Amino acid sequence: MPAQPVTLHGPRVTLRPWRLPEDLDPLFAINGDPAAMRFFPNVHDRAESDAWGTRIAADFDTRGWGFWAVELPGEGMVGSVGIKPAPFEAEFTPCTEIGWRIATRLQRRGLAEEAARLALAYGFGPARLDRIVAWTPPANEPSWRLMEKLGMRRDRIFDHPSLPPGHPLRPHLLYGIDRADWIADRFP
Repeated sequence: MPAQPVTLHGPRVTLRPWRLPEDLDPLFAINGDPAAMRFFPNVHDRAESDAWGTRIAADFDTRGWGFWAVELPGEGMVGSVGIKPAPFEAEFTPCTEIGWRIATRLQRRGLAEEAARLALAYGFGPARLDRIVAWTPPANEPSWRLMEKLGMRRDRIFDHPSLPPGHPLRPHLLYGIDRADWIADRFP
């Protein structure tokens, strides 16, 4: 039986299930932007962006949650933030990751943080997850600083298995937070 898709509301942002195909154009504007993708292995062409959007949209059919489309009033779809099972095998998997992508023109306004806090609350609340992790290359200071603001703690450095040996982005920082720590941080 398909899951009922979940929508989350914050003071400024709404995290909603994907609307295909209408969300694919603004998604490509992000995935095709070298500034937005500077810490990813490559900028996506249209086919790669559409395939990624279609994959993450499908998660809502099975679980009801995943990497939501981020909507900002007056702006429409401006990014993707959410939680989903890790897409690769590593020493710390299986696990659930949290991640974010926000349009470059709207970065550094706290939108990723607001959306990520909604996603964490859903993950540790209704989704009943025990642990949520995140990863990023060490050079992506804005991302790992956000992880720390969310209460996540640096666990280790690992070689991302989806990137070949020698790739400059292969080393990644792994952060994580357990439900008990998230609750303790929110309700001391």
